[in-house]
Amino acid sequence: MDIATSSVHDVEHTTTTVPGAQAIARAARLLRLVSSSGSDGASLQDLSRRADLTRSTTHRLLSALRAEGLVDRDEATARWMPGPELFVLGNAAAARYDVTAIARDVVRSLAVKTEESAFFSVRRADETVCLLREEGSFPIRSFVLSEGVRFPLGVASAGLAILAFLPDHDVDAYLSRHPDLAATWGRTHAASPLRRRLDETKEKGFAVNPGLIVEGSWGLGAAVFDRHGRPEWALSLTGVGFRFGPDRLPQLGRTLLAHAHELTARIAGSRH
Repeated sequence: MDIATSSVHDVEHTTTTVPGAQAIARAARLLRLVSSSGSDGASLQDLSRRADLTRSTTHRLLSALRAEGLVDRDEATARWMPGPELFVLGNAAAARYDVTAIARDVVRSLAVKTEESAFFSVRRADETVCLLREEGSFPIRSFVLSEGVRFPLGVASAGLAILAFLPDHDVDAYLSRHPDLAATWGRTHAASPLRRRLDETKEKGFAVNPGLIVEGSWGLGAAVFDRHGRPEWALSLTGVGFRFGPDRLPQLGRTLLAHAHELTARIAGSRH
């Protein structure tokens, strides 16, 4: 079992055995939801629904987080957004975990060479989080992905690429934890078709998302590995479907893989 998967199991076990752990887990989920809501923030109703909490519980937890500066509330719109203390904590953690400085020019090069939108995402437990976006020069773009947006592993191309290169027992454990993927994201995300796509990804070296999240918006993803060979990040491309036809797809895949290999080598040579 790898580190991230182990941490998920540890959290699940802890929330049932340590007093107060459930409240912390709920607050952490709200923090993630607020952080991924973008500059417009999120309403109490939306946060309550997405966190599967009552409005009163959601408001109580958000108020406690606000008192600590971790979230803030726009008095004009009543929407919740990240607080100033998150910036301080993020800067402190960046010294150890942030590799965006290493990745930035690789993402930019990928966008320039392919003319498509390029992205860098990180694995966080059972999700991917987009850290960087660089626009390509092609004027028609896909806006499925942007900084802070999260997807479950195996849904967007970045997560599919990461999941494909995890050990088989970790893939089995992931699927057992998420039996509702098909209900949420469509039948192509049921266990059997998802496993076929994982096999295809390992065979090609990169993942293909043929418009399964938003019709007509295609994506390619390639895993980026840490110095121990674990797939902890991914580079990806998105664009309109006709730009990802059979005459162009192999070249896009080769370019994506070359940049993923370069970034893997850079990370291996850094202190991360």
